[in-house]
Amino acid sequence: MNLNLPTVRLAHAALIAALLSSAATAAFAQDVVRTAPPAPTASADAKLDALEAEVAALRAQLADLKASTVAEIKDVRDSTPPKPAGSVSFNNGAPTFSSADGSYTATLHGVLQLDAAAYSQSSAGTTTTDLRRDGPALGASATNTDAAHARNLKDGDLFRRARIGLDGTAPGSFEYRFLFDFGGTGVENAGQLYEGWVQYSGIKPLHIRVGAFAPSLGLADANSTSYMPFLDRPSPVDISRNLAGGDSRTAVQVFGYGNNWFASAAVTGRTVGAINTNNVIPVTSTTTSITVGTAQSYSDQLGFTGRLAYDPIVSGDLRVHLGAHGSYVDRPADTAGPGTNSFTPISAYVISLNGTPELRVDGAKLINTGNIDAKNASEVGAEFAVQKGPFFLASEYEHVAIQRSDIHSTPEFGGYYVEGAWFLTGETKRYNTGTAAFDGPTVTHVFNPRAGTYGALELALRWSDMNLNYHPGAAGAAPAADAIRGGEQSIFSAGLNWYPTQLVRFMLDYQHVRIDRLSPSATAYATPTGAQIGQSYNAVALRSQVAF
Repeated sequence: MNLNLPTVRLAHAALIAALLSSAATAAFAQDVVRTAPPAPTASADAKLDALEAEVAALRAQLADLKASTVAEIKDVRDSTPPKPAGSVSFNNGAPTFSSADGSYTATLHGVLQLDAAAYSQSSAGTTTTDLRRDGPALGASATNTDAAHARNLKDGDLFRRARIGLDGTAPGSFEYRFLFDFGGTGVENAGQLYEGWVQYSGIKPLHIRVGAFAPSLGLADANSTSYMPFLDRPSPVDISRNLAGGDSRTAVQVFGYGNNWFASAAVTGRTVGAINTNNVIPVTSTTTSITVGTAQSYSDQLGFTGRLAYDPIVSGDLRVHLGAHGSYVDRPADTAGPGTNSFTPISAYVISLNGTPELRVDGAKLINTGNIDAKNASEVGAEFAVQKGPFFLASEYEHVAIQRSDIHSTPEFGGYYVEGAWFLTGETKRYNTGTAAFDGPTVTHVFNPRAGTYGALELALRWSDMNLNYHPGAAGAAPAADAIRGGEQSIFSAGLNWYPTQLVRFMLDYQHVRIDRLSPSATAYATPTGAQIGQSYNAVALRSQVAF
């Protein structure tokens, strides 16, 4: 083959270029191989895929766990309501505070009774011509002498009761009450403890109460003062209950009750303060003056009380109540202290029975035995009541005996009352099984003229008689050595009670009072021997009450 030189040179240049191109490519490839990571093998890829799958599975499990936890928390919140801190409720206006679990309760109570009264009697004359004699009023001596009071009884007003306090429950079947009173008889008190006790109720049906209170001593005694049909208790009850019981008496009482029975027994001591202690008064010796209800005592009284009640008929709106009660003073209070010969004179142990009529705006005590030197004293009573719908009838008899220490004699005194009530608007009294007494009505139709309702209206009548005479003798004659001319008091009462609501009550009372009493001492009473020092009068009173 004949090739010219240019062609050879061209072919030679192309060959050199091809060789150079191949070398450059090889060098570049070699460089790339040296710098790039080695390609993964098949086993490494499998491990990576397994790891990624495991991570994905864990993420799915975590998501499921979160979802289930949220659901469970929601279920717990939905099924368990928030725990309350406590509660407040109202029952007939009385607020009750309760702990979250109900183990602690505290109920606030208050009673306010404002009495206004006017007395109608003959005008008072001088003590030489007007032989009426009023008994010692609040702040006077309890002795049986009162020569200066031939006067009109006081018209005016009085906060008869002004009470505030708490009662409630505590864990372990305990109950308690603290109650203070600022009212009074004839004049308001500065304020003192009226009730203060703790009670254990864990042994059914028994209850054990310790403190200051009124031990159960009869139907009218156990009746709440906020629901009595008249302004005050009947005089026979008010006098006899204070022998070993009465308001603010320190005591230990065991009692039990059921739907138609009640039983109680108590050991009693002194009275706390001057509240309602003006009917049975341990006084000091003649060398020491005293304020009624506040005498210092060197040895407190020791007494015992008991009561049994049974309702043989409880059917529908009919209830028949029967009961008996009694008290015994084993040791009257020693108010004189040790004598000069290291003994206490018998004249230091005295008991005085006296009573203010059943209206206390004027606090004079018109019947009064005076101081009786006493070894011991006893009281027994019988009670009866029947309720049929809006009609109510009740009666009690009281008998008191005092064994003297100065002479061989046991003076005896007695009294009774009969009362009836009728709710003109058809309500009925509520029977309180815990006290075996009848409380006020449930006012279902509260005062609301727009709705044509006017509350509850009750009409009541009562006759009471208390005789504190013992061998009084004849008029115009001097008393015998063992005579006690305490006087006999008879009271006829008529009342109209209006309950516009359960919280408020208004009472309108009329009283006719008759006192029959011979002068115990012509000298001490500045009267002719055996003169009649009693009197008769009428009174009208209005009470405005708020109680819860």
